[in-house]
Amino acid sequence: MFLSSYENNIDKKGRVSVPASFRSFLSSQGYNGFISYPSFSNQALECCTQDRIEMLSNSIDTLNPFEEKRDYFATAILSDSSNLLFDTEGRVQFSQKLLKFAKISREVLFVGLGKTFQVWNPTNFEKFKSLARKKALQSRASLKWNNN
Repeated sequence: MFLSSYENNIDKKGRVSVPASFRSFLSSQGYNGFISYPSFSNQALECCTQDRIEMLSNSIDTLNPFEEKRDYFATAILSDSSNLLFDTEGRVQFSQKLLKFAKISREVLFVGLGKTFQVWNPTNFEKFKSLARKKALQSRASLKWNNN
């Protein structure tokens, strides 16, 4: 599971070290990297396993092949997805296109979200995190907690 947040710097060659706990989890799942694509809802990068991107692709395939929304989802997710593999030191290199989308230049924040994680510009994430906490507090009364 991807938990916590970790800030790292992009080196002169454009590589960034992925947090050890994230690499360990991916490795335990049989992966030597991850898939990344631009987020729909935030100025961040979504990151997931190969299995999860295949699940998204399969969901898209269930849509009517003659409807525009199928093409929209496939294009929006799959055409901008990158398969990022770890080098021998646990680093990856995001494309300039992905970094530009997330407004990342030097500092990178890896944010664990359970089964997935995101990559953010740290300043942008702090603004989003404040909003997220506020919204979560407002809606906590409507949550139904299952103790099973």
